[in-house]
Amino acid sequence: MERVAIVAYKPNPGKEQALRALIKKHTPCLRQAGLITNKESFVLETKDGTIVEVFEWKSEQAMKTAHKHPQVQQMWRDYAEVSTYTPLNRLPETGKLFADFAPVG
Repeated sequence: MERVAIVAYKPNPGKEQALRALIKKHTPCLRQAGLITNKESFVLETKDGTIVEVFEWKSEQAMKTAHKHPQVQQMWRDYAEVSTYTPLNRLPETGKLFADFAPVG
């Protein structure tokens, strides 16, 4: 059964553009590895510049496989160099009844 992932990345100082470039490669990498569905992903931005990504894993097994896939692991290390993974409940927007974000094109 598919699983939807919602991930927030707070860019490290001066790494905003590097994070945006990495985001553009993320779902294509996961899709090429056969780990996510063909459903369109969403990339959003909070008022403080945190990037939120929403995509759909093919299954729980696909999520587990990603943690062993060399290309995916490298990409996640790249994310760690340019951003901090941030829990959704730390985003001010999620405290509102209707959270709203700016789309990232």
